[in-house]
Amino acid sequence: MHVHIAYRPSGSLARAASPLTLEHRRHTAGLVITVLGEVDMTNAAVLEQYVREHASPGERVVLDMTMLTFIDSSGLRVLENLHVALRHAGGSLHLKGVHGILARLMEITGLLPILNMESFTGSPPPGPTRP
Repeated sequence: MHVHIAYRPSGSLARAASPLTLEHRRHTAGLVITVLGEVDMTNAAVLEQYVREHASPGERVVLDMTMLTFIDSSGLRVLENLHVALRHAGGSLHLKGVHGILARLMEITGLLPILNMESFTGSPPPGPTRP
């Protein structure tokens, strides 16, 4: 099942907000949530709320970060909060496709060895092929 949510805040933040799209599907490996776009102070809470709403107690949650283009400290804080909350509920948080700025920030902050990583890549995924 795919659910597309585009974060589009109203009011004065609309011009300043970063684009974020979240999709989820159930898989034999657990709940897989694809994060597309940017996670920053304008929408980090949306990511946290989305995961909390869709994750079941004791469930394995995989955040596919392959299409993430930017993350700031607010986003890192959300990842750490989700890791702790899911673990306390008997589940787990796994990050897939970590690359670029997220990989570097996780390295600098010490989160890299703490969070569960899958398919870690040190460089961004290749862009679309051009004719």
